[in-house]
Amino acid sequence: MPPQLRPPNSFHIRAAYEADAGAIATAHMRSWQTAYRGILPDEFLDALSIPEREHRVRDLLASRHAERRVWVIESQDEILGFSDAGPSREDDAPSGAGEVYAIYLDPTAVGIGLGRELFAHTVEDLRKASYRYLTLWVLEGNTRARRFYEKAGWRPDGTSSLWERFNVNALRYRLDFEPEP
Repeated sequence: MPPQLRPPNSFHIRAAYEADAGAIATAHMRSWQTAYRGILPDEFLDALSIPEREHRVRDLLASRHAERRVWVIESQDEILGFSDAGPSREDDAPSGAGEVYAIYLDPTAVGIGLGRELFAHTVEDLRKASYRYLTLWVLEGNTRARRFYEKAGWRPDGTSSLWERFNVNALRYRLDFEPEP
């Protein structure tokens, strides 16, 4: 594994552009290959395709609706991670429900506070968009991510879903916003 980055002197979070698709896909696939090792089969993780993911990300960025937000965090013009969020994708969710669909960092950027900054930015953006609560899904075996979410105030809400392809459970986490006074 490459050495960890030192905390960057400066970083910023901005909306993602179509031109970011390659960097987002690279961070996404490298993150999956690291975070899910031992949870998902090695042969699946080793076969992940950055070009295939890049094509899907480019399509998403080109056609996304205004309520879908994709953010990148970068330092010195290098994208280190991304988040993707918007309205809940669950069929029975009320209109005030939002969802964090994804948040991933390149493995070299993990552990220096960038994920916390990107996640806080994403959550605050959704709060400002008037969602009453947010959900996200996390693999049950991903204890590092679960601790990350719990430190940010999220809690499992008792709902789970089996990923039959891999026979692993995903847990739904939830964060309720306090009503504005």
